[in-house]
Amino acid sequence: MNAIDLTPLYRSSIGFDRLASLLDHAFTSESTSSGYPPYDIEVLDENRYAITVAVAGFTQNELDIQVEKGVLTLRGNKKAKEERNYLYQGIASRAFERKFNLADYVEVTNANLSNGLLTISLKKEIPEAMKPRSIAIQLDDKVIEHQASEISTDDDRAA
Repeated sequence: MNAIDLTPLYRSSIGFDRLASLLDHAFTSESTSSGYPPYDIEVLDENRYAITVAVAGFTQNELDIQVEKGVLTLRGNKKAKEERNYLYQGIASRAFERKFNLADYVEVTNANLSNGLLTISLKKEIPEAMKPRSIAIQLDDKVIEHQASEISTDDDRAA
């Protein structure tokens, strides 16, 4: 179902190879995703975000958070407990794996489990070397005159 043609983007942009794989992954994973566990993604300010995941019934030891190659992976795996006789069981306790693609320079700063909600804090920190900066333009009259005299000398030789 990949109906997006990114050819125009590749004609005028360099280094956006990852964009195509992210879009392709988003289209394929959305169709196979079960929606469990539910989550929110919140923008706290310009460079801070939070992902809150409803993990009712899971303890800290049953949750695993990993970041590798720009992908945040959250796994939940319930430990085996004694058999219970439920009349109705509405709280899901099945294992899960949820993945989030992180933009460049987005880092996980903290994770907090409280009242059945796991909140993962993220911060975007662009290195100084990558931030926009102004480049001074210098005008060197001697260089311009020197180049002009070379051009006239070349024209004189041709004549």
